[in-house]
Amino acid sequence: MSSSNMTGNPAATRWRLDPDASTAEFRVPTFWGLVRVSGHFGRLDGWLEVESHGWRRLELTIDATSVDTGNDKRDQHLRSADFFDTEHYPRVRFVSSAIVDEGDGRLHVAGELRAAGRRVAMELEPVVHGTSDQLRVDVSTTVDQRELGMIWSPLGMTRNPATLTVHAELRPDG
Repeated sequence: MSSSNMTGNPAATRWRLDPDASTAEFRVPTFWGLVRVSGHFGRLDGWLEVESHGWRRLELTIDATSVDTGNDKRDQHLRSADFFDTEHYPRVRFVSSAIVDEGDGRLHVAGELRAAGRRVAMELEPVVHGTSDQLRVDVSTTVDQRELGMIWSPLGMTRNPATLTVHAELRPDG
């Protein structure tokens, strides 16, 4: 199966994220910007709706309880109220409000990121590659975690912004 940047829209349908073939990773500068903490989320879900006249809606849900940095103590702290507060807000969710096709498989997506009980307006620039039975959406963005209430940083050790990278494989739903 060959894959290329999308030119135009795929067939009108709803595409579902394949969680086994998709990743959500993050990097955060720490130790005054000298070191980066990296990790990923083990569980994510999402979908993309396409109509005959254009891209309609995109939604991505990340299970924040699945955060994994390779350090159990740090992961427990990330799940605490200092960061994701997964006891009260177990999911991080992005919901689009507008999608513009920029051509050559590039999209401009405006929407809202919801995490840790907060909402932040966000714009993404994903690239879509695909065939008739599979889409790959790649996007990387930065997030100022302070806007999400994640301000814990003894002695200013944690720096902004965090970088989030998602590689999503989608297949027709149904």
